[in-house]
Amino acid sequence: MNKPTENVNMKDLVEMDRAHVWHHLTQHKPLETKDPMIIVKGDGMRIWDQHGKEHLDAVSGAVWTVNLGYGRESIANAVRDQLVEMCYFAGSAGNLPAIQYAERLISKMPGMSRVYFSNSGTEANEKGYKMVRQISAMKHDGKKHKILYRDRDYHGTSITALSSCGQNERKDQYGPFTPGFVEVPHCCEYRSQFPDESEYGVRIAREIEAIIQKEDPDTVGSIVLEPVTAGGGVITPPEGYWETVQEICTRYGILLHIDEVVCGLGRTGKWFGYQHYGIKPDIVTMAKGVASGYAAIACTVTTEEVFNQFKDSDDTMDYFRDISTFGGCAAGPAAALETMRIIEDENLLENTTRMGEYLMEKMRGLQNKYKVVGDVRGKGLFCGMELVKDRQTKEPVEEQMLMAIAADCMEQGVVIGRTNRSLTGFNNTICLSPALICNEADIDQIITAIDNAMGRHAVL
Repeated sequence: MNKPTENVNMKDLVEMDRAHVWHHLTQHKPLETKDPMIIVKGDGMRIWDQHGKEHLDAVSGAVWTVNLGYGRESIANAVRDQLVEMCYFAGSAGNLPAIQYAERLISKMPGMSRVYFSNSGTEANEKGYKMVRQISAMKHDGKKHKILYRDRDYHGTSITALSSCGQNERKDQYGPFTPGFVEVPHCCEYRSQFPDESEYGVRIAREIEAIIQKEDPDTVGSIVLEPVTAGGGVITPPEGYWETVQEICTRYGILLHIDEVVCGLGRTGKWFGYQHYGIKPDIVTMAKGVASGYAAIACTVTTEEVFNQFKDSDDTMDYFRDISTFGGCAAGPAAALETMRIIEDENLLENTTRMGEYLMEKMRGLQNKYKVVGDVRGKGLFCGMELVKDRQTKEPVEEQMLMAIAADCMEQGVVIGRTNRSLTGFNNTICLSPALICNEADIDQIITAIDNAMGRHAVL
């Protein structure tokens, strides 16, 4: 492997980066005196920084995106070939890779039938919200416009997407927000809202029903939920939760919008996270793993029933009048088609399930070793460890402990994730999401680094 710095003046690059680039998820002030980390090369599970140091990436590009690993020439070639053939035409007309990908995608999503393209998860979710609002205007005199969202969930970075954000540190200082969004409780069983935790999943779902009744069911158009909460602490749904949510949505005529931006396209061991739970959504959104980070693409997928509500009138205002400029890029669907082919040909759903079980086993080993590990949870290669000062009280550790652990792992050449600017007092979960191609040796290296770091920083 050649060093990634051969033809780059790294000193000049760092100075330019410090002067001009805003690093998201990073405190800006320290960058005035400290060089930022710059990733200049990737291959498989490994990345190299501007100093030539190799790291194992345990978070798939920091935000659960590079699902197939780095350096996939076949995806790059598919994008290059498509750009030469036909790079772009707006969604007022179709392009071949978009048509082909839509057909392939819905073949993996029984019950879904229509695909709308855009360029980010935020935009995909906004499309879902706009559908709900327009249906309310067309069919319910604007009354059925409210959208429920869940504490700890995250759905995007625009002002309206933040209006549906259940993470206060993501949304603080950005209000006032779009009206009509109503929060429902989180479903983290480890942080149960009830003294008695029996049948927690059903009970916390019934709290959603109580809120619907309080708001008036005739005013509630949809509920948007992550199948597994991501940045809010990697929260897997408790038993009975999804079945009860589905029943409530059906009873009150509320559209079920599943945000698969993180979980979609294999992260949990199935094509989509919701497919573990036997539910039937009305709207599904996805982005990050669709093209594994090789091109920008997002999708909003609906049932035929939702689609039909926009075509039963000749009124010029009654179709879905949405547009996404970069939803017309042909490179995204080309990359997505090749991504799907690789997942199938390399049996990566099966690998994700198998390696996910191995990762959870190793994480439970750390839980047995360190009292600071209060809870271990996850689905497939999407896992988290919540750290606490005391297992009885479940008091969360200070965020600085996770910062120290992550920094120590970085020094060891392993990049891990942690809840960051999510929930005040609860940025205490280590997040792991290695690429779907990972093997046992990769996981062993990740766990060894965390073990070493916790031995130095997490002994209370």
